[in-house]
Amino acid sequence: MSGFGAGFICVTLILCMVVPGLATVYTVGDSSGWTLGADYTTWASDKTFEVGDSLVFNYDSSHTVDEVSASDYKACTSANAITTDTSGKTTIDLKTAGTHYFICGVMSHCAGGMKLAVTVGTGSTTNPSKTPTTTTPSSQTPKVGTTPTVTRSDSITLSPLVALVITFVAFCLLSV
Repeated sequence: MSGFGAGFICVTLILCMVVPGLATVYTVGDSSGWTLGADYTTWASDKTFEVGDSLVFNYDSSHTVDEVSASDYKACTSANAITTDTSGKTTIDLKTAGTHYFICGVMSHCAGGMKLAVTVGTGSTTNPSKTPTTTTPSSQTPKVGTTPTVTRSDSITLSPLVALVITFVAFCLLSV
């Protein structure tokens, strides 16, 4: 019975480590929400969107959230919208890699800045922006007797399948 308890604890710990890293929910415009006068290009510029993440649009009844093509985004038209919502709280699950385009379909709102383009990555565990970097430029030579400083900024995210396999193996080992 103690093996079952240890296995349960192991499963719980692994799920707690893995599940939170699977997806990110972004509230578009943060506390401002989906409204006129916000700069959505700047809002999105420091974010990394991946397949599995979600966008939440919070807005009042005078707006819409329309997913549109690149050409409709440039023209600020929602005549051929891929999806349209007017509920006041729209959640868009980012299911495919590539650039996704959103506008407010109310006349002149898109032209007034209510437009958002997000580039979605594949969600792979190897992100080129997270590779190890060195703080000593290659053109400089370290002083004698010192070691160049290396800063690691990469991280590892387990896929659900790998987490499940690890959990199963740990459970079997702890149950013995």
